[in-house]
Amino acid sequence: MQPAYASPFTPNFEIMTNYPYIQSKRYPMHRLDDPAPFFNPDIDSQWTYAMRVHADENDQESPPHRHAMGQLVLSLQGGVTCSVPQGLWMVPPQCGVWIPGGVPHSNRVTQNGRVCFLFVPPDAAGLPGQCCTLAISPLVRELVAYLADLAPEETATAPHRKLAEVLVEQLARMPAEQLHLPISQHPRLREIADALHDDPADRSTVAQWGRRVAMSERTLARLVQQELGMSFGRWRQQMHIIQALQRLSAGVSVQRTAEDLGYESVSAFITMFRKTLGKTPARYFADKADGVN
Repeated sequence: MQPAYASPFTPNFEIMTNYPYIQSKRYPMHRLDDPAPFFNPDIDSQWTYAMRVHADENDQESPPHRHAMGQLVLSLQGGVTCSVPQGLWMVPPQCGVWIPGGVPHSNRVTQNGRVCFLFVPPDAAGLPGQCCTLAISPLVRELVAYLADLAPEETATAPHRKLAEVLVEQLARMPAEQLHLPISQHPRLREIADALHDDPADRSTVAQWGRRVAMSERTLARLVQQELGMSFGRWRQQMHIIQALQRLSAGVSVQRTAEDLGYESVSAFITMFRKTLGKTPARYFADKADGVN
């Protein structure tokens, strides 16, 4: 059975309160609004902290939430899609998405996903001021995994806090990857985004989409450029890259992915993938597994 893909374009960011739960293999359903002896992402005194989350043991999608601490969502296996009001970021295996403190977001993990959460105090220097997908080095990956495997009381010790400082310094050096899909709040563009998510093989032209949303071709093209910062064709191709990475990260074959996205042949899909990301799908994921950026 192929995995289902809920639309990432319509999370409710209007009702924005802190997500009250953090759940991991070691910490079963801890409420963040209860007194927490070791971890609370909204108190000033909280130190850098990491934990593992397994998709098969938790809900695969978190409701929209925010917290004061910055967060790195590191994908060890499978993929993660992070949605914020202005867009979404795809996180293939061995990459991470950085979410600055205070930014409302929702994370969706593929069914085969294994991820680590790293929470960093908001006053940490050198980290990006906006959401972005980061290519993660083997060193950073192993440091995050090491901190995530510590017992809660160990995270507070001076040696481990020093190690966390080194980790944050290294994290600030990680290069960003262009795995961002801008999303507009304009209702007609959201309608198009949802329709393309439901049927990514739809090859309707701008003129055809204009008729479907009661706009002229020129007006729709201008609106897309104004709201999304790129042409409609470029935006749809970027959506295809995001959708392709979601499927491939979940273990779907290249052939099935090409069919889902409406490509006439596997070679046409591979050409698009290589043109956008510089590598074939097989090479891209092999390099990620080997720690090559």
